[in-house]
Order: sequence, then C-alpha cells, then structure tokens
Amino acid sequence: MNQPHPDTARHDSGRPLRVGLIFGGTSSEHGVSCLGAAAVAQAIDSTKYELVGVGITRRGRWQRVGSDDMRGLQIRDSVLPELPEGGGPEVVLRGTGQGPVLWTEAGEEPLDVAFLMLHGPGGEDGAIQGFCESIGLRYTGSGVAASAVGMDKHLMKLLFDSAGIPIGPYVAITPDRWGADPEECLRQVSGLEFPVFVKPARAGSSQGITRVSEPAGLRAAIEVAREHDPKVVVEQGFVGAREIECGVFDSGNGPQVSVLGEVVMHGKDGFYDYESKYTPGDEVSIVVPTRVDAGVEERIRGLAAEVFAVLGCEGHARVDCFLTADDQVMINEINTLPGFTATSMFPQVWQASGIDFTAQITRLLECAMSRSVGLR
Repeated sequence: MNQPHPDTARHDSGRPLRVGLIFGGTSSEHGVSCLGAAAVAQAIDSTKYELVGVGITRRGRWQRVGSDDMRGLQIRDSVLPELPEGGGPEVVLRGTGQGPVLWTEAGEEPLDVAFLMLHGPGGEDGAIQGFCESIGLRYTGSGVAASAVGMDKHLMKLLFDSAGIPIGPYVAITPDRWGADPEECLRQVSGLEFPVFVKPARAGSSQGITRVSEPAGLRAAIEVAREHDPKVVVEQGFVGAREIECGVFDSGNGPQVSVLGEVVMHGKDGFYDYESKYTPGDEVSIVVPTRVDAGVEERIRGLAAEVFAVLGCEGHARVDCFLTADDQVMINEINTLPGFTATSMFPQVWQASGIDFTAQITRLLECAMSRSVGLR
C-alpha cells in the first residue's frame, strides 16, 4: 500500500510544492479548460503551493503561462477564452533520474505534481495521465484505465451494466458498423423510445450532442456526432425526469459523496447543451442543494459511490443521473475530470457540503501526493 507523502504541501527540501497546472489542449473543450485554469489560479493556496502554468494551445504548442495571464482567461462577450499561440516560452516536461522537470530555454526546474485541467480527448481519456506516469510525475484525478473507460460512454455503460448499476436503454454505433450497414444501425436506434440523444462516445461538455424527437432526424444527428468522434452512442431520453448530479472525493477510506445538485432547464427542450453550461442565461438554473426524498437521496449517493469504486476512480469525479417520475434512478455517466469553472456543478456541490473551493484544490493535490505513479 502506498504511504502518504510526509507533508503533502512541502517538498523534502522544505520549499513549497511546485504544481504544474496543465490546461488548454487541442480538443473542442479548450475554452472550458482555460476557464477552469483561471479559477484554480485565483483560488489555490499560494502559501502552500507554487503554481506553474503549462498551457497547451489549440495547435498543440506547450508554453509557460504566468499566473496573472491565467487569471485573465475569462469569458468576454459570451466568448470562451483561448490561449494565444506563442503567448509564452515553449516548455517541455520530461523525466530525469532526479524526478520530473519542466524545461525552458532558461533551464530546468523541478515539478512535484500536475494539476490536470485538460478536458476532452487527450485530457480526460487516459492520454495525459499515461504521459505523467511515463515521466514519474504525480497528478490529480483518476489513473489511465478509469480515465479511458470513463471517457468512453460505450465502454462505461458496458461496465456499469455488468456491475448491475441501473442505466437507460442505448445503442452504440461503431465506425465499422456505420460504414458496413448504416440502415441496420438506424433500425436498431428506431427501437428506442423517442426523444433520443445522439452523442459522440468520447466527448464532453455536451459537444456534438443532438436531441432527436423522431426517426427522420437520426441520420443527420449521427453525422454531427461523428464530426467529434467516429464512435457514437444513442441514448433513450427520460421525458420529465430530473437531472441530478453529485460530486465524489477519494477520502482515502472509500468514496465520499457531496450533497445533490440539480440542473433545471427552462427552455431548449430541456437540453443542457454547451452554451447552457458555460454561458448560461435565463434558460438554466443550477439548484444546490436540491431536494429529494431522503430514501431517494440515499440511493443516489450510494450509487455514486458504487460507480466511483467500480470504475476504480481516484481523486474526484462527478456522477450524473436521471430521477424519473416514479423515483427510479438511472445513472447517466461519470466524469472523471469534472469542470472547475465558476458555474460548474462539482465545485458548487462541495461548497454546499462545507468544503470551499480553495480547500477542494488542496484536497485534490494532497490526494495526488499521497499515491505513487505506476501500478497501485
């Protein structure tokens, strides 16, 4: 068993831990990641941690980003922020015999832990986690396997179903199946009750998702989803169901689950889309904490802890479910690298649970430092 780091906010030399905040990225969720980085830069406990910004531009350039520049990554005129190409010195993360270092033209500096704030492909699918493992760099959040399965809605549903976790009806459309016989794919999807939601299997933040109310709209919706991911999942909608979410922390003695939050839509056919999440207007309300019967709350929180454990998650996650009119709970998905923006559900439910945003950041870093890289 891995033993906790002797002082998770202090390096052996006595200096504060150097935290590499890795954010941005080449995925369509670049702007969301930048918002999260700004929030962390504003809230991290600077008496305990020395923050080093490592931004990845949309074209894939890794560059050093100062704390003031990170804090300035805000929504302007309803437009999400973006890292400028060449906005800072180029950096390289690499492993050495003395531990991971951050290289710039000015020299090498040690890096103790990575705070991962990348979303979408390359960020929460196990890719950056595997890179950190390969150079011996501790990092926040789940490991490679849990990240990869949690990112893939098809594999995630297969695992949940095998573990007896309640999920809704769905159809997975792989690129081979769609290429070989699209009509058969459409026929299978038509067996679901409408409306359905057509989703890229490995994207987040509601990117590429279409609500389809009748079979005639399926083909176009599938092609939209395939612009983001060649593998597509079509989920049966739950008309009139409540969308309930909660946060999970790795407590060291099993999962700890937050109070419940609820997404309440006032328009857009009840669809919590990308714009609603990150540039919300009057069409959406986030209710934290939300009210449900005590027995239902216990069931939701118990399932969230079970999902976290079944997937082998570490650090933190957000679990989303549907609560039907007859009080059935259906797990929709788990997000192993949940959003950390001002409007994100994860920080809000933990704030309502008595852990403020700065303490949440500290908790994630302490968890990352308490475990080693490699098999565990």
